[in-house]
Amino acid sequence: MKDIFRFTYKAKFENPSLIVGWDKDAGRLSPKVIEYLNKKLNAGSFCDIEPVDFFSLAGVAVERDTAQFPECKFYYCERNDLVIFKANEPEFERYRFLDAVSDLAQHHFGVKHLYTIGGTISSTTHSNTRKILAVYNKKELQQELNGYGMEDMTWQGTPAISSYLLWVAERKGIPGVSLWTQIPFYLAACEDFQAIRATLSFLDNRFSLELDLKELDEQEQSQNIKIDRLRQEDSEINRCIGALENGQSLNQEEQLNLIKAVSEFLESGKS
Repeated sequence: MKDIFRFTYKAKFENPSLIVGWDKDAGRLSPKVIEYLNKKLNAGSFCDIEPVDFFSLAGVAVERDTAQFPECKFYYCERNDLVIFKANEPEFERYRFLDAVSDLAQHHFGVKHLYTIGGTISSTTHSNTRKILAVYNKKELQQELNGYGMEDMTWQGTPAISSYLLWVAERKGIPGVSLWTQIPFYLAACEDFQAIRATLSFLDNRFSLELDLKELDEQEQSQNIKIDRLRQEDSEINRCIGALENGQSLNQEEQLNLIKAVSEFLESGKS
């Protein structure tokens, strides 16, 4: 473990919860939620994972002339008794990576609960209220969170990395839940401010964080206005979104055209 983790500060916790988010996610949900929490809670970094065993450093991505090295950092918020973990998904030795994270959570932090955050692509629309779907590894935690308005998730397909972490945590006796917030498929490549706000609102209520979410309300409103403007300018896009709002499905070509049009319009900065 000493070869994997590098501590830069000795944070103190009583019986914390661990919140986990990954750097790449639909609607930019996971990284934005973590960034918002760290900013509003003044959370500080105190530990990271050495990337050499888990990532290829030969093909590091470059964005805006800056090398994007993989990061796996733990943050602390002693006032709220929270540990926050933001990481790139490991490319190699996934089980070893997740096993080490859960070991650290269990033995070093004494974590009582694990929460993973992710976006799930949906046929819902930007005008609909985002649902948060949940997968639990312990019945007791499911019962404890009954009053928070989440729905149980049913999924058949390749497990996500959060699902693997939930499984590893269950084997170590750590109760956990994976939160999956709905993302309209045509916002998956953009920032879905309503989904980000919905996730933060749950965490705010769960941990009594007293977060100010006004900034996200304004960003959501601005985004909705832009999409409404696009609908006014493009009758085909208006028809497609209208069909989704009425519970109808789109064919693959219509879906791709909608994704392209919305992404380009939002990225153009038009209002």
